[in-house]
Order: sequence, then structure tokens, then C-alpha cells
Amino acid sequence: MQDVMVIGIAGGTGSGKTTITRKLMQHFAGDVSVINHDNYYKAHHEMSYEQRCKLNYDHPNAFDTELMVQDLKNLRQGKSIYCPVYDYSIHDRSDKTILINPAKVIIVEGILIYQSRELCRQMDIKIFVDTDADVRILRRIVRDVRDRGRSLDSVVNQYLNTVKPMHEQFVEPSKRNADIIIPEGGHNQVALEMVIERVRAHLQKGTEEGENG
Repeated sequence: MQDVMVIGIAGGTGSGKTTITRKLMQHFAGDVSVINHDNYYKAHHEMSYEQRCKLNYDHPNAFDTELMVQDLKNLRQGKSIYCPVYDYSIHDRSDKTILINPAKVIIVEGILIYQSRELCRQMDIKIFVDTDADVRILRRIVRDVRDRGRSLDSVVNQYLNTVKPMHEQFVEPSKRNADIIIPEGGHNQVALEMVIERVRAHLQKGTEEGENG
């Protein structure tokens, strides 16, 4: 596929990455495909549920980033992929996959996507969503309890034991690899409109080149 734009959207847990992704998808619909780093958590079928509960899911080694890089390369080349699916209720990869088709714009979303040099090389624009830690933990509690069947105690313990220290060790320093830093995520209308205009210009350029070709 000619002239594919890959946009990275990173930031801490609960920063508003998904809100920005959703707004871009609403604007550009069929021209956008999304690939999420969370789906590439490594499978641990050999472990018991109790063992999987104790794993550190906020360390770069928790992800099969090599597989994600390969899938992203295939999408850039115009090939469809079967993306793995992660089941948060059992802390393990499920046996399902999602068919993701190539598109003119591919969004790569995740907390640690800028940790990988190889992954960064595949991106044309790297956005980091920067949101206050208090707001992020509150959003994470609501999401994990409501959507992922977690208890309040387990969410708070996980945040204090791994999420917060890993954020400080890996996520926050990866901000320096970003091209654009957006404070307050999807609520930052000015920054969002700038990104939308950049994508629109890319799509229009592709349409004009197609017509002139």
C-alpha cells in the first residue's frame, strides 16, 4: 500500500490515549485501522491464574513487541493481519484473534510503544498524551472495576506495586521519543484539531496523487 501514515499514541494508563484514537476514527472512519499494544501481552498458558495475577504487566518484557512490529510492517505493505486478543479477566491471551485490514492511516496505541526503537522506526508521528497522575489513577480504577471485573483492592495494589513505579521507570522517560506532547489528552481540543488537520492533509495528498496518476 502506497504512502501509509502510522501514528503512535502513547502515555500513562488512563491518560486519554483511547479518547484521541476514538476521535480520529470518528473523523476518518474507513481510512483508519488501530493496532493496540495491550493485545500483544505474552501468552502464559503454562501458569496458574494465581501465578499470572502476580506478573508485572507494566514492564516492556510483558509484551510480544516483536510480533507487533511484524504485524505493523505487514499492514504497511497492504496485508491484513490477525491480531491476538488478550483476556483481562483471566490475565492471559485468549484463543481468539481480530482481523485488522490495512488502511491509509494506522494508529498504534499503548503505554510502552516508545520503549522499542524498532517500533518507533515504523511511526511517522509519535504523540504522547500527558495527564496528571491523580486523574489517571481515578480513571484506571473506574475502568478496571467497571469493565474488567477487578476488585478495588486489586486495582490499588497493582497501581502502587507495579503501575506507578513502571510508569516512572519506563513510560515517563519514553516521552522524549515523542514528536508531539498533548496535555490533558482527548480534552485538548486545540491539539486534537492540529492532529486531525495533519491526517486530513495526508489523506488529501493521497487522493490528489491518485487522481493525477
